[in-house]
Parts: sequence; C-alpha cells; structure tokens
Amino acid sequence: MFGLTPYERSSALRNYDIFKEMENLEKQFFSPGNIGFKTDIIDNGGEFVLKADLPGFRKEDISIDVSGGYLTISAVRNDEKEEKNDKGEYIRRERSYGSFSRSFDISEIDEGAINASFDNGVLTLKLPKLEKREPEQKKIEIQ
Repeated sequence: MFGLTPYERSSALRNYDIFKEMENLEKQFFSPGNIGFKTDIIDNGGEFVLKADLPGFRKEDISIDVSGGYLTISAVRNDEKEEKNDKGEYIRRERSYGSFSRSFDISEIDEGAINASFDNGVLTLKLPKLEKREPEQKKIEIQ
C-alpha cells in the first residue's frame, strides 16, 4: 500500500491535564497585557468623556492617578464569600482576587479640571480639553 501509514491514537488525550489548563487560563486572564476592563471614549467637542466598566468593584477599590501626562485607572478586587452549615463546615467558599490597570495619554487635557463619578459599576471621567492657542507673531526690531 503505497505510502499509507497505520492509524495511531493520539496521546494528547492521555496527557490532558484540566488543572494545568485552568492555571494557564488564569495566567492569560490576569496577565499584564490583558486589558482587564472595557472603556468608551466620547469626544464632546470641548471635552472627552471616558466611561470604564468596572462591575463588582466599589468606589473604594478604584484609584485614579495623574502623572507625567498620563491618567492611570487602577482597580483591585479582594472578595471572599463563605457559606457554612450548622456545624460550621463549609458548604461553599469562593474567593476572587485581581487587579486591573489602564493608562491613557492626557497631554491635551486640562489636568486640574478632570471630574470623576462612579455609579452602578461605571466610572465616568470628564476630561476637558486644553484651549488651543495660536502661536503669537512678534516683530523684532533691528537696533
């Protein structure tokens, strides 16, 4: 039989480890390259409005910093839920931890006039634009 090879079962299923796959998924999800939360930026002419979806976070969990022409939004979650029966034994125990961060260039924004609000899991930032100034022309007299 010209060049036919016998069928062999793949060893992939025998070497499959569900726990390793879950660990890899967690590493991918919480890796620094992961965005972590979605944002919308709307240009309203005189200002930008940035809306960041942060469901499950409290206002106290969110930090907004401005430094070196960049605005950084950080959110940290440390959540534990426990349910015990009458004997004090766990029926269910869940923990979730994570930190998310995104930075935005605000070089054309009036940093002193930024306004933030948080309602129903949505962080809203109003970022007023700097007024564009035309370069002044000066005539220099020769002495």
